[in-house]
Amino acid sequence: MKLIIAIVRDVDKEPVSNSLLEANFRVTQVSSTGGLLRRGSSTLMIGVDDEKLDSALQIIRSHLDPSSTSESKKATLFVLNVEHFTQI
Repeated sequence: MKLIIAIVRDVDKEPVSNSLLEANFRVTQVSSTGGLLRRGSSTLMIGVDDEKLDSALQIIRSHLDPSSTSESKKATLFVLNVEHFTQI
């Protein structure tokens, strides 16, 4: 199992999370602020089975609005191995 931590611009939060939910991924949203200009962003945490990782990453990438400049980042993605997962 993998955990995707996706830090996306606020403008991309809804399209990305809604598309992931429609594809039956579970998404947790956390409001966050960071970067040089302290622009609003959201952190999405998505737990995925190993075989669904590429699908989830493709959904994220395809639902990000194009950047206004080539130098601005659309998102920051971390993919972590999950050793243990429990729901209570």
